[in-house]
Amino acid sequence: MRLTSALIAGALLALSALAASAAAPLLPGLGPDDRRMPVDGTAAPWRSLVKVQTGIASRCTGALIGPRRVLTAAHCLFNPRTRRFLPTVSLHVLFGYERGDFIKDTPPVVEVIRADSYDPLRPREEYAADWAILVLAADAPPQAPPLAVSESPPPPGTAVVLGGYSQDKAQIITADTACMVLGTDRTTKGPVLIHDCNGTRGTSGSPLLALQEGEWQVVGIAVAGSTDRLTLNFAVPTSAFAAALR
Repeated sequence: MRLTSALIAGALLALSALAASAAAPLLPGLGPDDRRMPVDGTAAPWRSLVKVQTGIASRCTGALIGPRRVLTAAHCLFNPRTRRFLPTVSLHVLFGYERGDFIKDTPPVVEVIRADSYDPLRPREEYAADWAILVLAADAPPQAPPLAVSESPPPPGTAVVLGGYSQDKAQIITADTACMVLGTDRTTKGPVLIHDCNGTRGTSGSPLLALQEGEWQVVGIAVAGSTDRLTLNFAVPTSAFAAALR
């Protein structure tokens, strides 16, 4: 009798766990099979990633693409309460961030370059213009070398990786290293890359990276993830901000 009761209790616990798991909503951009794994933040290409912290407690990811230039998503810099972009004094770039530690001598942000056409109040229609470049007052720490930026869009089937400070794993860099570019969507604001890399809130602004001739190159910026069970996520191609870099 005791054995039967124990079996019934165990079965009920298992069913409860399954029900809770089924009821728990997926974070956007992950899908049912989460491939993200912790990576070494001091190794290439992850050492070039930064945590972008704002004065309103929002957080995103960015990447160093020049001695004084950090690439991220424009929507990360917008204050929805005031409906204004945040001033530079509210933006903080943290190099080498891991579990509360980071490189302390990071220069402040003195300028933000972004697309004039970007409207943060219509995010779904504005994916192709959702990019921003943070200009630092001085060169970034030497521990974080700049990443190269590709001049050509990646064709479908290009192997890519995506890493960043996700909402649910915000203290470390986690990355999906087994994904690819699926295609390109044409919008009124320009092309948008579609990829299947796992990445969720907090990964906005992360560089979509491809290994080309032995060098890691930025081919896009992660800006949005799907909210269904398919991992079809979106990135701004580098062609969108090529003119700003020149």
